[in-house]
Order: sequence, then structure tokens, then C-alpha cells
Amino acid sequence: MKTLAIIAHPNISESVINKHLVHTLSSHPDTVTIHHLYDQYPDWNIDVKAEQQLVEQHDRILFQFPFYWFSCPPLLRKWMDDVLTYGWAYGRTGDKVKNKQLLLAVSAGIEQDDYKQGGKYLYTMKELLRPFELTALYTDMIYKTPFVVYDTDNQTGQDLARISQEYTAFLEIPCAAGTAC
Repeated sequence: MKTLAIIAHPNISESVINKHLVHTLSSHPDTVTIHHLYDQYPDWNIDVKAEQQLVEQHDRILFQFPFYWFSCPPLLRKWMDDVLTYGWAYGRTGDKVKNKQLLLAVSAGIEQDDYKQGGKYLYTMKELLRPFELTALYTDMIYKTPFVVYDTDNQTGQDLARISQEYTAFLEIPCAAGTAC
């Protein structure tokens, strides 16, 4: 199963967690295509046809992003607005993403306990990510439970190794024989 990993981090060079997650993805070049939105479109002029063709070549779409202002970074939002068009992604003839899986990998600097009913931010991460779930529903995609890394500023080297293993398992990518992943 081919996965298009759309990396939407505006400053990935300074991100420990997202760089690490991308490194984990890069260990699987036969099954994962890594696509950095902020590198590809520094001027924010998205090539819609090229993006749609890229999506069509994959079975699964993974949005990997830091949780900014309780949502995704703005270029990913723009990508969704521009690429998931009527007649292509939805509508009577819009079936190009139908039955593709939509996966999310989200990094949050805040602790998990703050994302709960009655917590500091009142809502669970699942509730805050509901617009993505509804996008999948609206476009007939298959929404998978998100992969979330909380408290990103306090992760140790051991945590990163564990996170890498959990991310690989989340993506259902088999490890190559004789390797640790």
C-alpha cells in the first residue's frame, strides 16, 4: 500500500519530533512518498493538477503536522481547499479520493492531560481533529485514528526510539528483515 506523506511544518529544521517522524518515514522509500509542502510551495502557489496526480498515485494520504492554534498549519489548510475540489474529490463525479485512507500524525507541545473534557483546553484531541474526520467522510475517504505525540518539548532519546516504533506500527509498515524499526 503506497502512502503519500504530506509534511506540513513551516519550520521543520527546528522541530525535533517532526524531523524524527520524517526520518522514520524515510526508512520506507518503497511504500512512502515524503512531500514537504512548505519546501514545495514557499510562495503558497499550489500546483493543483500536480498535487491531484500525486494523490491519485497513492492509496493513503498522511497529513503530518504540528498542532498550531488547535488546528493544522495554514498551508495544509490551503492545500485542502485548493486540491480537494468539487468534481475531483467530492460531488457527483468527484471520486478520486474515494476509499483512500486518511491518516493524521500530529505533534502537540502541550501535555495530553490538557486535552480532555474538564482539562485546560476542554476538549480531547479527537474532538479538536473532528474537521479532518468530517473531510474524510465528505470525500468518501476512510479516516483512521490519528497518531499524536504530546508534550513534544520533553521527549528524550529513549522516547524518540519508542515513538519511531509506534509510528511504524501506526502506519502498518512491516519492518525489513533483520532491522529494528
